[in-house]
Amino acid sequence: MITTRTLIAALTSIALVTGSPALLADPGKGKGHDKGQSSSQGNNWSGGPQVDIGGIRVILDNNRDYWGPAQALPPGIQKNLARGKPLPPGIAKKLDGRLVNRLPHYEGYDWVRAGTDLILVAVATGIIYEVLQDVMD
Repeated sequence: MITTRTLIAALTSIALVTGSPALLADPGKGKGHDKGQSSSQGNNWSGGPQVDIGGIRVILDNNRDYWGPAQALPPGIQKNLARGKPLPPGIAKKLDGRLVNRLPHYEGYDWVRAGTDLILVAVATGIIYEVLQDVMD
């Protein structure tokens, strides 16, 4: 009787120890479930720059002469941006150099304009890091 209990306890312990790494594995096949999402209220991507949205809005308000009027992006493209999809080719426009010099610089990222939105894009991958909606209207 004692040997049966010892055997059951040993097998249970082995099962728990060998099963623990499986619980720590990424269930999303490399797509990580704890990644944040970018939004106009602020980003929560891990490892990226901390964007001071309020400060950027002040800079834009003080430098309105550095861009012209634009129309908002079509709703379909806005939804794609919100979902994290890349910008279609030709949508993003470079900003006036005087405005770029006033905006905060983040190593490896560029500011671009798409319609009335200001977008922070990773240079190497083209992944959109931050979208400030309707700040350039």
